[in-house]
Amino acid sequence: MKTFDQLSVIGLREWINLPELGMVGLRAKIDTGASTSTLHASDIVPFERDGARWVRFTAHLGTLVQRRHANCEAPLVTVKTIKSSNGQAQTRYVIRTQLALGDRLWPVDFTLACRKTMRYRVLLGAKALIEGQLVVNPALSYVQDKPQLPSPTGAQ
Repeated sequence: MKTFDQLSVIGLREWINLPELGMVGLRAKIDTGASTSTLHASDIVPFERDGARWVRFTAHLGTLVQRRHANCEAPLVTVKTIKSSNGQAQTRYVIRTQLALGDRLWPVDFTLACRKTMRYRVLLGAKALIEGQLVVNPALSYVQDKPQLPSPTGAQ
């Protein structure tokens, strides 16, 4: 059996933070069948800032029972057509933001999509796992500790 020392193991579900968007304590479902990660968003409005394309949206962070949301803005990476799990094609906006999982922090692309009927508001796709050098043990959940917020500059 081969082992990979440079890779970290995660479970089928993990706690994450999206610090650039001010989001902490999100439960994410790992979806190795999805290429790109997805964030539950509504009220998506593209706009320009200093000649660059941006998108404004409401991110939904909580569960179906405990609802939380945040108003966010992020640079727009691209717009792409995604085939959802039910086979329908959707045009989605794609943003890139820092993802904190365990003790790691790295940039991840997220499509913005309505996931209001889904249990998990965030899906982590294969590209995020590859870039984060992660392997999934689907028999486990919440393997990694909840990510810590970075210390403010100059703090000890």
